[in-house]
Amino acid sequence: MSKVTEYFKETKTELKHVIWPNRRQTLYYTLMVIVLSVIVAYYLGVFDFIFSRGLEKIINL
Repeated sequence: MSKVTEYFKETKTELKHVIWPNRRQTLYYTLMVIVLSVIVAYYLGVFDFIFSRGLEKIINL
């Protein structure tokens, strides 16, 4: 049980060294993640469409 207690004490100490982002940074990073996710989803969707059409043409020969 002492290992668990020691782990939590060390974790608490390490968390004091963390520099947390402010509200503006958090919103900016969140927006970046959403925009990049949409771009990647669009990119993958385009290639999925192209490969699906190609496979469809190969199957229907």
